[in-house]
Amino acid sequence: MSKKWQITVPGSTANLGPGFDSIGLSLSLYLELTVSITDKWEIIHISDHLPKEFVLEEHLIYTIAKETAARFGKSLPPCRIEMKSELPFARGLGSSAAAIVAAIELANLVCDLNLTTQDKLNISSQIEGHPDNATASVLGGLTISVLDEDGVVDTIHVQDIDAAFVVFIPNVELKTSEARKVLPEQFDRGYAVQASANANMLAASLINKDYERIGRYMESDLFHEPFRAKLIPYFHEIHMAAKEAGAYGTALSGAGPTVISIIPIAISEQFVKQMKKQFPEHEIMLTRADHQGVSVIEVANDVLA
Repeated sequence: MSKKWQITVPGSTANLGPGFDSIGLSLSLYLELTVSITDKWEIIHISDHLPKEFVLEEHLIYTIAKETAARFGKSLPPCRIEMKSELPFARGLGSSAAAIVAAIELANLVCDLNLTTQDKLNISSQIEGHPDNATASVLGGLTISVLDEDGVVDTIHVQDIDAAFVVFIPNVELKTSEARKVLPEQFDRGYAVQASANANMLAASLINKDYERIGRYMESDLFHEPFRAKLIPYFHEIHMAAKEAGAYGTALSGAGPTVISIIPIAISEQFVKQMKKQFPEHEIMLTRADHQGVSVIEVANDVLA
């Protein structure tokens, strides 16, 4: 009997305000692949969040898995892949990073690459171009990371985030490449110093799990949110409403268009109910930090038949 694997990868939110391209938090929203080696390629999408039509040779899972195998001199065998996703595409919830991490794990399994966790961090972040989402999806929890000029990731990993998160997902897409076009090419020194100080305080507050300060500095970004806000439906209105309803803080999730609030667990149900009333045009979801990161289980073929 041929082997079959289930690969599960959490989505993520990046930046949390001023932690631009560095801070990532995995969320309990998942991409799941069921993979077996076969005699011909077949990728099946069984989720509303995945496109109904695609070209195999352009599929992100296919291209990244082949690229990863080739890095180590291996040839990727044909696979049958069933994909499920709770991550809407191009909404700022790490769907692309999750797919990249899943594809690397796929190549690792079917080609016996024996990749270390550090290998997975480096490869995924090199492909993404920044370590925030990918590192969070590999490790789970909160990550504060840097990708150096040699393509090596160094990360501080924080677990047990004692808060809930609410995501406000609009019915519009915004690709990161488009959201980057509105950013300035450079900042004045004084402005950059203040922006960096805010990012430092956010990172320190996250490590200390000082949720009041986390919320304050989430809302102090100067690197990207002032320029991207005009692209985001109801950005300022959500900020104000969330604060009035008891949120610690609110920020763009990645490049947007999703907005994310960090809230006390005790007010979760009441908060979501109130936000759904105020923003009926958004999909509003309550989630928590994922603490496992990418995971794999081997299953018998008849279990998932």
